Amino acid sequence: MANRFVNDGDLYFLQEGTHMRVADALGAHLLWKDGRPGANFAVWAPKASAVSVIGSFNGWDEHANPLSSRGVSGVWEAFVPHVQHGAHYNYLIESNAGKFKVEKCDPVGIFQDCPPSRESIVWDLDYEWGDSEWMSSRRSKNTLHAPMSIYEVHLGSWQRVVEDKNRFLTYRELASRLVPYVKEMGFTHVEFLPVMEHPFYGSWGYQITGFFAPTSRYGTPQDFMFLVDAFHQHGIGVVLDWVPSHFPQDEHGLGFFDGAHEYEYADPRKGLQPEWNSFVFNYGRPEVRSFLLSSAMFWLEQYHADALRVDAVASMLYLDYARTKGQWVPNQVGGRENLEAIGFLQQMNQQVFGVHPDVQTIAEESTAYPKVSKPVYDGGLGFGMKWDMGWMHDTLQYMSHDPILRKLHHGEITFRMVYAFYENFVLPLSHDEVVYGKSSLIGKMPGDHWQKFANVRLLFTYMYAQPGKKLLFMGDEFGQWSEWNHDSQLDWKLLEYPEHARLRQLVGDLNRLYLSEPALHHLENTPESFAWLDANSAEENVVSFLRMGVSPADTTVVICNFSAIPRPNYRVGVPERGRWKEIFNSDTVQYGGSGVSNGDGVTTRPIPLHGHYHSLTLTLPPLGAILLKLTK
Repeated sequence: MANRFVNDGDLYFLQEGTHMRVADALGAHLLWKDGRPGANFAVWAPKASAVSVIGSFNGWDEHANPLSSRGVSGVWEAFVPHVQHGAHYNYLIESNAGKFKVEKCDPVGIFQDCPPSRESIVWDLDYEWGDSEWMSSRRSKNTLHAPMSIYEVHLGSWQRVVEDKNRFLTYRELASRLVPYVKEMGFTHVEFLPVMEHPFYGSWGYQITGFFAPTSRYGTPQDFMFLVDAFHQHGIGVVLDWVPSHFPQDEHGLGFFDGAHEYEYADPRKGLQPEWNSFVFNYGRPEVRSFLLSSAMFWLEQYHADALRVDAVASMLYLDYARTKGQWVPNQVGGRENLEAIGFLQQMNQQVFGVHPDVQTIAEESTAYPKVSKPVYDGGLGFGMKWDMGWMHDTLQYMSHDPILRKLHHGEITFRMVYAFYENFVLPLSHDEVVYGKSSLIGKMPGDHWQKFANVRLLFTYMYAQPGKKLLFMGDEFGQWSEWNHDSQLDWKLLEYPEHARLRQLVGDLNRLYLSEPALHHLENTPESFAWLDANSAEENVVSFLRMGVSPADTTVVICNFSAIPRPNYRVGVPERGRWKEIFNSDTVQYGGSGVSNGDGVTTRPIPLHGHYHSLTLTLPPLGAILLKLTK
């Protein structure tokens, strides 16, 4: 981060909507001027009649340090001598009508005091990174051809120090606990629910006031760098949730910033999101685009993030999102799309990938909007990947049915392959599915205690065998019974019970299988990676398919039995003759299963089936999945 004064180039690109690093100039910067140390303060407030910086260095006196206007740019700036690192400050803004005066946090402040305090903090971001090896090679870890298995984490509730008033772990404590855990489990990436500063902890970070500041609940900016650095030094990528879709109405935040709607649309039919009672960014305003572009770049550059998962993209794309008739205004051509938001997302993705081709952007987009993860030159939004929300909802709905009834819902488990390669998909089993009365993941499963675990083992194996990157929310990997509660840690004591420990072992082994088998990841975003053997065995509740890599020797047969009974003498066609051996079985005793398997392998017979000249006669485990490969 470059500490410097505001120059004419900053003002030009800010107003053009193309500035990618506004935090280099706006905000608070420790500098020297005329031989004196201090801090330069700069803020964009175009409708203000007066702006002053108030803080611990001037007794919070609104008259002590007024800022000067930089003319039509809307930027106000002043150098204040003798301000030191760690000083607290805010801006006092008076509107040009003279009837509005409010204290605001710095929109590009890089550190804020811990909520409920609303004070910005003068800070520097000096840090000696130790992740050069990761940074120089991470492109190969973030490419569409690389396996990506993501562990989704809320930092405030993964673990806590229960004996010390149930306090949060600090970023540095998380580095010593979370990093080795993720490494042991075999995940390639970790994803944090938003770490940007947010006043209301119960929003899980999705109501952001500090778009450039990691939350101080867990430590300083350098402490957060230390956590990211630790992950990188252990070969694990870091994905950050980023929320350019809306922001809260808290008085100290961006809303009604200088007595006018600067950051949000003025018309509440565009500028107020009723689902969250929050403001919507004005994507048509150049300065707002510069602000958001710079926020995205800031996390990638200052904090070495490897990917941004962009939240609630659907709410940005559609003017009628969560609105009824009369609550929204059509665009200039009469449609429901927010053309300004679409343009911003395209611009953001082009600039991110143009500067950092070794990172990823991932859209949480819940509709069938076309080409979300296709290039802008092809008419797409330009994201690298997209969450497959349809797969998540259909699959969980199918798995919640009693196995006896699953034959009536077979399409819920097979429909995905109709559209599986329209986008570059991530298959999420996310935090949203284990809250608000939806039950925990294992709690959604039908049957008795053993069957619930068997169903989860089957679900995980089916997910890892499907084309697409993987995402699993914390606690799901060991079968937490209760819904996620952000006010407490995960129920780690469950790992004292064998069935929970064995489920976690299965997830770790699936991660390692996914990484080691080229057929499971190398071509997973292309149709060449998948072929049905039999998608129509609804009566038996069975699906079977092939996963292919670059080499024919990589081909893997996947068979999932969603019924609660074993199926002996089940025949499937295979592309090559020879002896096929199980490389994974979710029903093995080591995972808590019944131990139904196919021994040391099965030899083909020249009986044509499923479009192939050879076939296998197998025994399918109950509520189980098996993966087989041709032995050499």
